[in-house]
This record gives sequence, C-alpha cells and structure tokens, in this order.
Amino acid sequence: MSMTNPPSERFFRIQRMAKTTLRALHILGVAGAGGGILLQVPDEQWRIYWIMTMVSGVLLMAWEVLRDWTWLIQMKGVLTIAKLLILMCFIILPEYKPALVTMIILLSVVVTHGPSSLRHYSIIHGRQIHGKDEIKG
Repeated sequence: MSMTNPPSERFFRIQRMAKTTLRALHILGVAGAGGGILLQVPDEQWRIYWIMTMVSGVLLMAWEVLRDWTWLIQMKGVLTIAKLLILMCFIILPEYKPALVTMIILLSVVVTHGPSSLRHYSIIHGRQIHGKDEIKG
C-alpha cells in the first residue's frame, strides 16, 4: 500500500512551485534587463528580459492581490506600487534609466528581505496586519 499526499498538500506544493518558478523568471528578467540598462546596451539585446520581467511581475502581483487584497495596503504592496511608479518614470526621464533601475532594485531588496514588521505594516491601520497564509516561493 503506497502513501499518497492529501489533495491539499499536493495543491500547496504545486502553488509553491508555481510561485517559485515565477519568482525565478522575474529575477532572471530583472538581471538581464537591469544589466542591459545599467551597461547601456542597445534595447533590442535585453528586450526579451524586459518582457520576462513585466509578465512575471504582473503575474506575481496579481497572485498576491487575488490571494489577499490587504497586500495592497501593507508596505510590501505599497512599495511594489512605488516601484511601478518609478518604472513609469522611464518614459518621461529616459536619461535617468540607470538611476531609476537602481532605485527599483534597492526597493526590491527592502520588500523581499526587510523585517516582517516593515513588510506587514499597514499604511491604513498604522500597525502590522497579517492576512491569509502566504505561499512562499
């Protein structure tokens, strides 16, 4: 008789692997596009990385919002939206792309590796709030 994982555990593992895969693609895209921008390589040489970054970023953000809308009012969501606003500055301030991408990368470190007291701080509640259990990855 073989032991099988219950459906909820299998589903959790699939979700975790999916999120890990999305995050890996996002990091690869940021490395390629960021390197291209910082080294001032012609756009066509890093465009695929840019597309990879944008698609994976949108999917990761949608994942978080659909999982728990409170992500939007926690600092991890607020700082992600700030990164998007900085990203939009590429259009109006293209000569500052290297500085802007540097700011985005530094904010990403704070969002990902900052203390949980910062990441879970709600700008609406003025304190930490914890939503639904997160799927790490």
